[in-house]
Amino acid sequence: MNRHTLFPEIEPYETGRFAVDDPHHLYWEQSGNPKGVPVIFLHGGPGAGAVPAHRRFFDPRHYRIVIFDQRGAGRSTPLGDLSNNTTGHLVADIEALRQHLDIDRWFVFGGSWGSSLALAYAEAHPQHCLGLALRGIFLCRRDEIEWFMTGMRRLFPEAWSTFANHLPEDERDDLLTNYHRRLIDPDPAVHLPAARVWSRYEGSCSTLRPNPEAVSSFLDPATALGLARIEAHYFVNDCFMAEGALLENADRLADIPGVIVQGRYDAVCPVVSAVELSAAWPRANLRIVTDAGHSAMEPGIRCELIAAMEHFKAVRPE
Repeated sequence: MNRHTLFPEIEPYETGRFAVDDPHHLYWEQSGNPKGVPVIFLHGGPGAGAVPAHRRFFDPRHYRIVIFDQRGAGRSTPLGDLSNNTTGHLVADIEALRQHLDIDRWFVFGGSWGSSLALAYAEAHPQHCLGLALRGIFLCRRDEIEWFMTGMRRLFPEAWSTFANHLPEDERDDLLTNYHRRLIDPDPAVHLPAARVWSRYEGSCSTLRPNPEAVSSFLDPATALGLARIEAHYFVNDCFMAEGALLENADRLADIPGVIVQGRYDAVCPVVSAVELSAAWPRANLRIVTDAGHSAMEPGIRCELIAAMEHFKAVRPE
């Protein structure tokens, strides 16, 4: 049976904080069935943080749902901190959390940057992955970063103009460098306006149909700062990985089943990356949603993500 709606709202049965490299303390939670099949949700951004609605992609009777906020994001502290904050650190955090929760193998679920981090984790620790459910594939290549910074103006010229025009004219030839400089400035009068403009730009380009409610969710000061500052930090550092590494290492996924859900009109993470990943990963099932953009909450994307986790109910830990 196809389910088109999210599962009912639930509350965590356990929450905690996990100390990693100084100064970071990570928020984590568990909900659903304490004896169920484990699944970890990896939020996007980097820096976006998780929200209660993310629990609702999973049948709480079947799954033990693990969610955490990555370094500097959401309820993890300190907010927006960039020290000891790289892809390698985040992969190590996921593995440390798995061990802390005494989980042998789990499903890994992530979209956008969450798909990047899920791939990086699975390629480093394939023996602990039951399967991957990915959405809006971002492979952390320079052309994908450049597309975000300048290419999206081809589809969203009004949103891009607002984004670019926040900077003085003589700084618009290098948006990433000059936004990054503002976002890491300690003065809130400098970094908060830049964060809100950056986040509004991303939110405005994330859905096929205009969605003011979705855009407004990007504008909360804490959300905007975590997202924009950490995203820029990762982008200026090529996401702390070698060019093309996620695709080149896809052979490490050979024994892991996967579902890739991709909006045909995803302007933030164009469909070509999902197609390339699918070609390099024979056990992945690519599901292109013909009437969707980037957001996990668009109806077609949401339906396919839920269907993927329903399909994975047939996979049992050994």
